[in-house]
This record gives sequence, structure tokens and C-alpha cells, in this order.
Amino acid sequence: MKKKSWLLMLLTIFMVITTACGGGGGNESAGGEVSLDDVEAASMDMKNDTTPVKIQYWHAHADAQLEGLNYMIAEFQKKYPHITVEPVFQGGYPDLHKKLSAAVAANDVPAVTNVEVSSLANFADSGVFADLGPWIKRDEVKMDDFAKGMLNAYAYNGKQFGFPLIVSTSVFVYNKTMLDELGVEPPAKWDEIEDFNAKVTKKEGDKTTRYAFSVPGWDTWYYDPWNINGGGQILTEDLSASAVETEDSLRYLQNFYKWQNEGSMHMGFGKGASDNMRQMFLNGEIAMVQHTSAMLKMYRENADFEVGVSFIPGDKVRTSNIGGAGIVMMDGAEDLEKEAAWKFIEFMTSAEHNIKWAESVGYLPTRKSAIESEEGDQYFERWPQYRAVYEHFDEVTPRLQHPAYPEFSEVYKEVVGEMVLNKKNPTSLMQDAAKKINDILADYE
Repeated sequence: MKKKSWLLMLLTIFMVITTACGGGGGNESAGGEVSLDDVEAASMDMKNDTTPVKIQYWHAHADAQLEGLNYMIAEFQKKYPHITVEPVFQGGYPDLHKKLSAAVAANDVPAVTNVEVSSLANFADSGVFADLGPWIKRDEVKMDDFAKGMLNAYAYNGKQFGFPLIVSTSVFVYNKTMLDELGVEPPAKWDEIEDFNAKVTKKEGDKTTRYAFSVPGWDTWYYDPWNINGGGQILTEDLSASAVETEDSLRYLQNFYKWQNEGSMHMGFGKGASDNMRQMFLNGEIAMVQHTSAMLKMYRENADFEVGVSFIPGDKVRTSNIGGAGIVMMDGAEDLEKEAAWKFIEFMTSAEHNIKWAESVGYLPTRKSAIESEEGDQYFERWPQYRAVYEHFDEVTPRLQHPAYPEFSEVYKEVVGEMVLNKKNPTSLMQDAAKKINDILADYE
């Protein structure tokens, strides 16, 4: 039997059991299938219902984010005193996702939860999340107030399953003091990188004492955009086969291999690689590091030089992928819980508290109206580095959406590991990787 997803099997088994027992308080039509019309009618009926209800919000917020989360929940409950929100920390994203899968199988789901952006397709494909479309339509949510890429990251097969909540993207964080002294700017295009490398790299004999820049090798999130920017693809247009081995898709890796061998580019891979890269940057051993925008506060607080931020360079296009997590409603929740969950989702992602929320958790604001407000102007006075991101607000795009992405991305990450750790040429290795990726994809047909 081919596997679409083990989550889908669990969900199917559960739905059969529920139907046989005549149970379930969800939105089912007489035919036994979920109807969006029924969902819309139910949500319309309950919009003004003030029956007391308690919902759980499963999350992966770190300790540093809890003050902001508690503030938002308190403000929400002032607005909706009949709704009690119980935040439940479920560990990091992998642990959260495992517990969600178990909760679906046990028919005991929270009303609302985080989901890490690259895992949305797997869960949505399995029917676990509720389509927010009826509520969006009912309450006339201004969807164009979000960047298109941020919304698309939490949509799947034409349905909006979630909203962006804690949003990051990968950027170049650079030693502005150093680059100003050298009279150079961060490269905006690939064809500017060679000149940047020549002016910034320092060597003593054959040993590099200062790298021009670093790209993390430990997470495909950092180099998938390089592939796309160079005109390449991860999968074919119809998502049926690997494209990582094609000529355009290999351009970025061939450049990385060249720059690494020249000693101008640093790449980290394996245990401790992130900490090592950060420390090398703070020590002045790397002039510019690609990292998540969520780390900007750490760099500013620990650097003894002025820190700048640049959007990653482009070639045929110039994009970066969205990171972080969204907020979604579980389809298995009761109707009253769904209405409460929707109100919570809408509140948490509204423009009203968007700047305060983003700043308190160290992630990016998501609402254009908030960014363009007086409060937004004050935010940029405190965090001028983020202007580089918002100049490219609509170029922050979703990661590839495919249920198998978490699995097959590990295959080409191994190729990068071989290049970084063992200096192997990635071109031939990627041909073998493509075969493994196609084998994985065959299981999802």
C-alpha cells in the first residue's frame, strides 16, 4: 500500500470509528462529509454566542516569548470574557507535531495550535486542520493587509488553513563597522559576490583568517532560496519528481563549492555549527552571516560593533523563505470551540497588537497597516535593521509545500554535508540524491 501520509491513515481510521459509533460534534452533513456550507452556517449562528467556553492553545513558544504570549491572552480575555484560553507548552516543533498526531488519533484535540511552516502541508493534506475560509468571508478579514507570501505559507490546495503568527526569514547579518571601513556594501546580486569576497576575505598563507560570509549548511531553509534565486527548482512544476539535479538547480551549490575551496565562504554543518558560526562572527572572523531574522536581537546585544542587515542576494529572482510558525484551528474541535478558536486566531494576528506582539517575541510584524502606522515608525526607529526585510516584504515566500518535504529535504541536505565536511563535489552526489528523492515521492502518489 502506498503511503500518502501516516497521519492520513490515522485520521481515516478515526473517522470510520466515529461514524460507526454515531459520535462527534463537528460539522457533518447528512452524507457524513464535512460541508463548508455547514461550517459557515454554524459559525454565523454562533458569532454572537457568549456561552462560556474554554479552549486549549498548544504551542512551542520559548520562555523568552511567554511574557508576550501572556499579555496577548490577557488582552484577548478582556475583549472576550466568556472565552478562557489555556496555553499548553508542548515542547519544540517536532514534539508538538508528534503530540498533535497522537491527539488526532485519540479524538482529543486542542481547538487551536501552532504549526511550523514546513509541516503545514503534511497536516493539511491529512484533513487535520479546519479551513478558515468561512470565517474569513464572514468577518470580511482584510487579507491583503498580509504579505502574499506569508499567507500562502499557511494555505494549501486553495484553502487558507492558518495565519502567520511568529514570522522570520533568513537575512544576511553583517559587521557594518567592518564593511564601512573596507568601503564595501553587502552584495545584492550574485555577480557582486566575487568582488565582495576579494575585498573582505583575509588570509595568512593558505589559511583564511576572515571569511567574507557564511551560509548555514545545517538547514535547507537557508539554501533553498539560493536554488530558487538562481533559476532552479527543488521539484518539477507538477511536484512529481526531483529537480535538484538540474543545471539551474546546481548553480548555487557549484558556487558554494568554489567559494568554499577558495576560502572566502564559510559553511557550518553538524552539532554545534550554529553556535560556532555566531561566535566567529562576533569575533570578527566572518564579516557576514546568513541567519534567521529572529536572531537579530542576540547579535545586537552581543556585538561590540554596529550590526547591519541585508536581504539575501538574488540572481534571476531575489527571494527568501518564510520561517517560524503559524496558528491554526483543529478540524476535530467542537463547533463552540471552533468559534472561540477563530476569535483567538483573528485577535493574535490582528493589526491592533501586531507591533507589540512581534517585538515581544523577537519576530517580524505581519500586518502592513501596523508597519505603516505611527507605532510601526517607532518600531523601525528601535530596529532600523529590519527595514531591509520590509523593503522586500512581498519577496518573502513560502517554502516548497509538499507532504514529503520534511523527508526528502534530508536527502539533499546530506549532499551539502558531504561538501562541507568532506570537500566532495556536490554535482555528482546530487544525481544520486535525485534518485532517492524520486523513490520517496513515489510513496506519496
